[in-house]
Amino acid sequence: MSPTPEQRRAARHQLGTDSTAPTARRGPSGGRKKPITVDAIISTAFGLVESEGYEALTMRRLAAALETGPSSLYAHVVNKEDLDELLIGRLCAEIDLPEPDPAAWRQQIVSVCTRLRDQYLRYPGISRAAFAAAPSNLDTLRVAEGMLAILLAGGIAPQAAAWAVDSLSLYVGAYSLELSLANRRTGRGDDGWVVGRDELLRRFAALPDTFPQTKRYAAELTAGTVHDRFDFTVGLMIDGLPGSRRDS
Repeated sequence: MSPTPEQRRAARHQLGTDSTAPTARRGPSGGRKKPITVDAIISTAFGLVESEGYEALTMRRLAAALETGPSSLYAHVVNKEDLDELLIGRLCAEIDLPEPDPAAWRQQIVSVCTRLRDQYLRYPGISRAAFAAAPSNLDTLRVAEGMLAILLAGGIAPQAAAWAVDSLSLYVGAYSLELSLANRRTGRGDDGWVVGRDELLRRFAALPDTFPQTKRYAAELTAGTVHDRFDFTVGLMIDGLPGSRRDS
């Protein structure tokens, strides 16, 4: 008897992603199409997210892209949440982790956060799949393990390091999601909701005098690129950790 989707998921958590045991297609065209595998499901899902955004990814839409029915997908994945876990795990699997270095731990943790950000930004809105989900995929846990090891090597207390991994991961996900949403609005011509710096400066200058600080520091409020702000915030979070030293 073939393993159930739940059994496949449990096996992935123990041994890594299971992309074996393809499901044969049925029907008149079954012999002319490639069998359904976990790898095929993941690759097709990424293609949909890249072209249409994460919000367009449903099990029904994915099945249509694979020219099959949803039941064929459920032979490999338990549900949409299981698919989300596989997608985030695949992105995390491509992140190289450094050997923790007490002399360079700060730069190392910033680098890992930046790599995770860049992975998320490849697929518009996909970081949403990482929210409200306990990390259980081995590839996702590998990145969390690497981040924790780097922070501990930097002398951060275990409890602070553990919560820092969670906080940094949440920020990277939220940042990536916001930037993806802004880019999609701009891409579909919805520029009224995504304004440039010059327009924002004009709006701040036109504010009434009940906003004195916003008007006075408009240049500072609108300065820098989005990635400048990312670097600033990650650095701020790291510098605020108990035991963190700026010169380390």
